[in-house]
Amino acid sequence: MKSVDKPKILLVVALVVVVGMAFRVSWNALYDVARALGMDTAAATLYPFVVDGLMALALIATLVLVGRDKKLALRVLGGYTLASLILNFVHGAIPELHGQSVGWGELADRPAAYYSLVLLATSLPVGAIFFGSDLVAKILHHRPDTATDDQKSTQIQINRSMSDLGESTPEPVTTVAAPEALPAPVVVDVPAPVGPVESTRTLAPVAAESTRPRGATGRVPDAARTPRPKRTPDQLLSEARKLTADWSDGELTAEAIRKGVRTSAEKARGLRDTLRAERESADDAVTDSRQADATLAVA
Repeated sequence: MKSVDKPKILLVVALVVVVGMAFRVSWNALYDVARALGMDTAAATLYPFVVDGLMALALIATLVLVGRDKKLALRVLGGYTLASLILNFVHGAIPELHGQSVGWGELADRPAAYYSLVLLATSLPVGAIFFGSDLVAKILHHRPDTATDDQKSTQIQINRSMSDLGESTPEPVTTVAAPEALPAPVVVDVPAPVGPVESTRTLAPVAAESTRPRGATGRVPDAARTPRPKRTPDQLLSEARKLTADWSDGELTAEAIRKGVRTSAEKARGLRDTLRAERESADDAVTDSRQADATLAVA
């Protein structure tokens, strides 16, 4: 046995001695209270073990359990400690209880205090059965953490090391140019041999072209892209006039023009306004012409 453990053992022994003496002092008061409640000698002898014994069980449970179970054990320990303190106080406040000559009926002139104390004293055994069984079940089903301190410290160091690592630098993306087209088969003329065999033309062997589709090899360079011709405003307007020549006024919208001419939304709105203005001007010209014809006909 290591010498380091000796102080702990002495401390535990001293604590057990103090708790034993305190139980003996409280046992006298609880025994007299039980006798005053009408219990026989055997029941009164066991009554202190019910109250103070559950306190000891709850204390052990607080050292074993964790989380919500530990909080429950602390509440049971505090509740039964307070109940034992109240009963010891009542025993000291009523000297007649010491000689067991009178019962708690002497407090009948104070109904509130009488019934409260009787309820407290008689409910402690029932509570001991309920809470004691629950704490024992929780202790039996409790699974302690079996990891040693060295394992925990090693795991903590590993977690810290992992957290200190920064994000891995992504590999640079290499842009691969578009593969060139395979060369066309080369026709080679072979001289005709002497004899009846006619001259033949053979093809030079070339690499067989794979029918499997090629995957994406990267970004297509700007030089390999088909340039899109840039149209002037007049060209856009001309295309829009041809496209909308047979459209009604309701069909003449910026979205329809944008899709038909394939231009931006801003330019499509400008083309719509221009075409509408041209249609309004044409309508006004027709109206003026009709009015002038009608005036000449009247004259």
